[in-house]
Amino acid sequence: MTRFLTMPLAAGFCAAMLATGVPAPAEAGKIARACMSSDRPAATRARCNCIQKVADDALNRSEQRRIAKWFSDPHQAQVVRMSSRASDEALWERYKAFGQLAKAVCQ
Repeated sequence: MTRFLTMPLAAGFCAAMLATGVPAPAEAGKIARACMSSDRPAATRARCNCIQKVADDALNRSEQRRIAKWFSDPHQAQVVRMSSRASDEALWERYKAFGQLAKAVCQ
C-alpha cells in the first residue's frame, strides 16, 4: 500500500520540476555538472546553474566542453593560457570574459 501512496508524490515532484524549469540532472550543462562535482565549498546548485546560464550565453558548446574539463584538471587551463596558438588565445580571452560576467551575475 505504501508503494501506491508514493507514486502520486513522485509524479507530483516530477511535474513540479518541469513546471519550475529546473533542469533534471541529466539535462544540466557540462559547466554546471563540472561545477557541482568540484570540491569547492561555494559550488551550490543555484550558483552552478547560474554559471551554466552565463556559459550558455557566452560560450559555444565546444568551448563549454573544453572548459568544463578544467574543473577537474586546472593544469589544462594553464596550458591554454600559456599557448601561443591563436585559437587558444581566443579561447582564453572568451574564458576570462565569461568568468568576469559569471562573477558579477552569480554572486
